[in-house]
Formats: sequence, structure tokens, C-alpha cells
Amino acid sequence: MAEVVIASVDEALESIRKTRQVRLYVEGDVTEEQLHQLLEIARWTGSSRNTQPWRFVVIQNKETLAQLASLRENITWVADAALAIGLVSPGVNPPHEAYDEGRVTERLLIAARMLGLGAGTAWFGEPEREAQAKALLNVPEEKTLRCIVAIGPYVTSKDPRPTGPKPGRLSLDELVYWEKM
Repeated sequence: MAEVVIASVDEALESIRKTRQVRLYVEGDVTEEQLHQLLEIARWTGSSRNTQPWRFVVIQNKETLAQLASLRENITWVADAALAIGLVSPGVNPPHEAYDEGRVTERLLIAARMLGLGAGTAWFGEPEREAQAKALLNVPEEKTLRCIVAIGPYVTSKDPRPTGPKPGRLSLDELVYWEKM
């Protein structure tokens, strides 16, 4: 795992641009210092009205990671990560909580990249799968656990799925409208 140093604004922006969902992990650990840094980044993420609605469940047990990975065909790669962080919300205001969850999830992906790690968001999807995940992590029934962020050493962020996304990005001309659409 290479040490990542950001020496300039341009390098920081390039690191953000290159942050991708990682689904291919290799054997290795996330150090206690790296985990602490990731949790601090998550803690300092902004939230609607500064409610800080999330609570974080750190999952390092390989058997638990494998059980979570088995809940959905599209998230089997979670089992290969060094750890995962479950994002638990109160379940009181789902639209606000989903927005805040997205903010903290993206920050974790960016911070992991800056620390030389890979990270990927695994979404449980259906309510019954979320209920199974909550049971595995002892999350109270009234809370929400839509996703976990898997984190660990990686070799590539190339999507291993045969039906992965098309390569490249749309141009700004295709995405941006000025003043009106």
C-alpha cells in the first residue's frame, strides 16, 4: 500500500476526480490510525441542521463480513474487504437521513483513497435484506441501515462485474446547462 501525500490543490482535486467504487480487495489490513482518520472524517461530515444522525458500526470480523456479503448477489465483494463501516440512521426522517448518508458515504470513499485504501458502498436494497443486516449487527429494528462502506487495500478500481458500467464520463457540454435547461 503506497503512502498518499497531497502536495497541492490540483493533486487534491485529481484525487477526488479519481475516486471510484472499489470492488476488488487484496489481503491486508487497515491500520488503527487509518481507521481512526476515516471515522474522524465521517464524524466531521456536515449534516442537515447539524443533526449528525448517523452512528457507525465498524465490522472487522471476517465471518460477519461474509454474512453481510451474502445478503445480496451484487455485494459479494464485501467479504474480501479488510473491514466495513455500517451507517445507521435514526429512521425518523428518511429523506433527510438518506441525503446525509450519501454525504458521509462519499467522504469515506474519498478519504480512503487519500489514505491509499479502496472503499465501496454496498447497499442492501430491499427491506428484508436490511432487516437481516440489522439483525447481524444488533441494530435496533426502528433504525435504518441501508448500506455499509467496505474498506481495504486494493489493486484496481476497475469494475469486475461482466455487466459493469460503460467506461468514461459524459462531457460537461452534455451535463451542464447555464441559467436554464
